[in-house]
Amino acid sequence: MKNKIEKEFPTTQNDRRRFLKLSGAALVGTGLFFMTGCSDDDEVMTLETPPDQFDLGGGNLGILNYAYALEQLEAAFYTKVIQGSYYAGAPSREKTLFKDIYNHEVIHRDFFKTAISAAVDQSMVLPDLEFDFSSVDFSSRDAVLGLSQVLEDTGVRAYNGAGQLIDVSNAAGQTYLLLAGKIVSVEARHASAIRDLINPGSMDFAGDDILIGLGGTAPAFDQAAAPKTVLNEVIATGFLKTEFTAFNLPNF
Repeated sequence: MKNKIEKEFPTTQNDRRRFLKLSGAALVGTGLFFMTGCSDDDEVMTLETPPDQFDLGGGNLGILNYAYALEQLEAAFYTKVIQGSYYAGAPSREKTLFKDIYNHEVIHRDFFKTAISAAVDQSMVLPDLEFDFSSVDFSSRDAVLGLSQVLEDTGVRAYNGAGQLIDVSNAAGQTYLLLAGKIVSVEARHASAIRDLINPGSMDFAGDDILIGLGGTAPAFDQAAAPKTVLNEVIATGFLKTEFTAFNLPNF
């Protein structure tokens, strides 16, 4: 594996305002934009991968590429939301919220690209993915909020599921787990904010549809989903145009 080069993550988003303003900044402020390398086992690419497709890889590398794919999806969606001048009749507070979420997801996406690139050869970094959102009516508030809720809830389930698969036997893995914990908390803030827009003043921010009980307790814990389950859900949406494989991705 090549020598590791520490690359500072560029912080170019300076217009984050009001709600959730500090959530993305807190991630950057931790100093976690310096990542150490993956183990040799993490770099094994499946021999079953078609020659014209990328495989996410195994071990911690696979988990990082997996998270990068999800962040690309979210960033692409929110880019469409704000570039389309938002949905019809969007009030300024909702525009501000979506701009904040957009900034966070772009930071997450670019962070993963920079971090993985610093740790492994570029050929092992998931390429830029292409998405097709033509089926989404971005002029409709209900359509935008509905899909946003699905993406944010999925993001929380995905990080919770991936976190337990990270190999924390070395300092790099411990850093990855810390990073996942910081990002999932931001995703949960997004999910709560969107749910409150859909049903203001309700308890939907912590609804039984997203929480579960453990050991016979009342629902009080976020759900977790296996990577391959989440990827199947993402593929089922039809938004993902770039094909890749996940033969070596850890699961539970």
